[in-house]
Amino acid sequence: MKTIVKNISIIALLAVFLTAFTSCEATRNANNKQKGAVIGAASGAILGAVIGNNVGKGGNGEVGAVIGGVVGGAAGVIIGDRMDKQAQKIEQEIPGAQVERIDDGIVVTFDENSGVYFDTNKYNINAASQATLDKLAGVLREYPDTNVLVVGHTDSTGSEEYNLTLSMNRANAVTNYFVQNKGLSSGRFTTNWYGETSPVADNSTAEGRAKNRRVNIAIVPNEKMVNDAKQQAGEN
Repeated sequence: MKTIVKNISIIALLAVFLTAFTSCEATRNANNKQKGAVIGAASGAILGAVIGNNVGKGGNGEVGAVIGGVVGGAAGVIIGDRMDKQAQKIEQEIPGAQVERIDDGIVVTFDENSGVYFDTNKYNINAASQATLDKLAGVLREYPDTNVLVVGHTDSTGSEEYNLTLSMNRANAVTNYFVQNKGLSSGRFTTNWYGETSPVADNSTAEGRAKNRRVNIAIVPNEKMVNDAKQQAGEN
C-alpha cells in the first residue's frame, strides 16, 4: 500500500481553522466581506480546499507563509469586498472553472473538464489551456495586490514518485506560463505539488481520476492590500 507522508507544519495550520467553506459560486450563500469582519484566526480553510482530502508532500516552500491570516475588523470588510469582486470577475471570464471564496482568499480549480488540460504523462501548456490561463492572467493583472499559490495534483496511475514529479512539472508549467509568457511578477507566485496524495475523487473510476488530475490556484491578499485596507479603515 502506498503511504502518505504528512507535513506536520501544514497539519498544524489546518488544525487552527477548518471552517467557512462557501458554495461553488464565488458569492452565493455567503457575504464574504461581512464574514471578514468577524474572523481573525489564521486560515486553514483555503489550504484544505487547495490540497484536498489529505495533506501530502512536496513543494518548495511553506504554504502557510503564502496563506497567512484572515484579517478581521473593518479592514476585513474592505478586503472581503475586493476579493468578492475579483472572484466574480474570474467567474465571468472563465465560466467553466470552479471558483470558491474561502475566508480572505479565492480558490480556482482547473481539471480536465474546466479549462486547463494536460495530455497523458505530459506537462506542456497546450492551446486550450493557454486560452484559459490568458483570461486568468488578465484578471490577475487587473487586481495586482494579491499573491498566487499554484498547486499540482495527479491521479494514482503510475508510481507515487513519478506522480510527484509530474505534479511538480505541471504546477511549474502553469506558474512559468504566467511569469514568462504573460509578464506577471514572479514575486507573486509560490508553487507546490502533491502528486497523488491529495485526491478529491475516487481514483478507481475514470471520472474520479479526471477530477484528481488538477491544478489549484489560490489567490490571497498581499501585504499591500492588507495595509491599504487597514489605513482606509483607520486601523493604522
